[in-house]
Amino acid sequence: MQKAKVYYTKEITPEKLLEIYKKLGVELTGKVGVKVSTGEAGSRGYLKADLIGPLVKKLNGTIIECNTAYPGERTSTEAHLKVAEEHGFTSIAEVDIMDASGEFKIPVNNGKHLEYDIVGEHLKNYDSILNLAHGKGHMMGGFGANLKNQSIGIASRNGKAYIHSCGHTEDPDTCWSAQHEQIDFIESMAEAAKAVADYLKSENKPIVYITVMNFLSVDCDCDANQSDPVMSDLGIVASLDPVANDQAFIDMVWASTEDGSEKLRERVDRQVGRHITEYAESLGLGSTQYELVNID
Repeated sequence: MQKAKVYYTKEITPEKLLEIYKKLGVELTGKVGVKVSTGEAGSRGYLKADLIGPLVKKLNGTIIECNTAYPGERTSTEAHLKVAEEHGFTSIAEVDIMDASGEFKIPVNNGKHLEYDIVGEHLKNYDSILNLAHGKGHMMGGFGANLKNQSIGIASRNGKAYIHSCGHTEDPDTCWSAQHEQIDFIESMAEAAKAVADYLKSENKPIVYITVMNFLSVDCDCDANQSDPVMSDLGIVASLDPVANDQAFIDMVWASTEDGSEKLRERVDRQVGRHITEYAESLGLGSTQYELVNID
């Protein structure tokens, strides 16, 4: 398999976000959905509106999200929009909670755990997608970047429950008690991410991937009590391949010699997090082999 190109900049600025997007060579047109995590109320690491605003505005993009399965301030559309406003997202674009008025199922091909993925109804409304992820640790997934943003992130509230329970239930109230191995959850996320990619391809809707590697906490932006960063910012990576982009992020964390980076590596491996890229590769979603192209 040909190596994917992953573009990289160490600078995390609005200007560099615009530049790295242009390097991808794909013009997102029509109604553009920008998938970011709005961040749980109380979290601090979510991508800030002043950083992503110029790129979102250039695309005339709509911030897209879905409600959460876990109890918090984003389980309902009304409360979720309030958090999005508090976090500055409504100041740069329209915010669309995609499962506000329903959901639909898309097929999972060759999955071991999921028969389908359940996504927000409004996903149908978009002509192209920017998967704009925040690379960081995660309590359940080990780490979160483009693959998690495309699986859990685009899934509806019930879809999130289905992924978290590895296909056992669509009920957000009971999904947390479903019995499964940790590796099954990691693989379920990869299957859901592949389902979204397949759906968009079948509809001739392009998607590109950017991950901002800042505020590198061992906790996700979905954690209201998100801990402080454990290591310095790494920069931004961008690719047409989500597997390669996630792999590049992980490789940079593993290459770091900072003392705090060990804490992030421990979090990732405790949750079998690195398995997501190799399993996603086995599903045909992308390649763990890549060429890093520094644009600085």
